[in-house]
Amino acid sequence: MTAVGGTTLNFSGGSYLNETVWNGAGSGCSAYETKPGWQTDTGCIRRTVADVSADADPNTGAAVYDSVRYQGHSGWYRVGGTSLASPLIAGIYALAGGVAPGVAGNSLPYLQSPSTNLHDVTSGSNGNCSGTYLCTAGTGYDGPTGWGTPNSLGAF
Repeated sequence: MTAVGGTTLNFSGGSYLNETVWNGAGSGCSAYETKPGWQTDTGCIRRTVADVSADADPNTGAAVYDSVRYQGHSGWYRVGGTSLASPLIAGIYALAGGVAPGVAGNSLPYLQSPSTNLHDVTSGSNGNCSGTYLCTAGTGYDGPTGWGTPNSLGAF
């Protein structure tokens, strides 16, 4: 299972500028999952969340069209949340060709990170802890965005 964090995507004229931690994203230490061998941070005894991230901010999320009324609206609207970010990452795994038998898919970003195949998200916080890497972005691995957001299929 890949744990997916959320970002706010900033772009201009169709070009990627940067991303920051989406303040609605979660992060922290799992209460149940054992820390996998490839996850080497020391802030959590058990598994640290997240592995990677994608745009989750409803203000910068994906535009979708729905002809069926939802909450009184139909037509074009923007969606967000980790309900957007997780399927985006799943789609990238699929486009990359899937994962070989016996390989834990969530290990792939760790095995090559830091990587040019991922945008390192280095600013922002989800405000759930006092300034530590578990809730504040920084260079390299951090809790709210993991190793960052896909720049290509190469990380997967």
